[in-house]
Amino acid sequence: MFIKINGEWKYLWRAVDADGNVLDILVQNRRDKAAARRFFRRLLKTTGSVPRVIITDKLRSYGAAHREVMSSVEQRSHKGINNRAENSHQPTRQRERAMKGFRSPGGAQRFMAAFSGISPHFRPHRHLMTAGHYRFEMTIRFTIWNHITAATGMPAIA
Repeated sequence: MFIKINGEWKYLWRAVDADGNVLDILVQNRRDKAAARRFFRRLLKTTGSVPRVIITDKLRSYGAAHREVMSSVEQRSHKGINNRAENSHQPTRQRERAMKGFRSPGGAQRFMAAFSGISPHFRPHRHLMTAGHYRFEMTIRFTIWNHITAATGMPAIA
């Protein structure tokens, strides 16, 4: 995914697990082999485990970095197979528009690292719930959020 920061295009690397949860995000200037290798190493370090399969788009630098960093892991790249990662960009895009863009790569990195952890808390799988269960679930989630933000002294705006 591309994001524009102060008039420059940056690349947003995102790792998503099988359930659609964002594991890691990294903002970089390039999409070459070195950048892919840096992202794979960071992902292995932050998750603390080696995945069984990675699914990527058809960018050739993924394959080259994959062979160096985690050659024992199966890599799959096919049109449409990485839709889970592509769809995980939508909340980020909406928030980016609301913020009128990002000012710096560091600011974008910090925001997305926090946003990817907080956002799923307020986005339960609505399509799997009845209306009553959804309202109950959101009441619980906002209660938890208010408890956490009150404990840290942060303003709780819902």
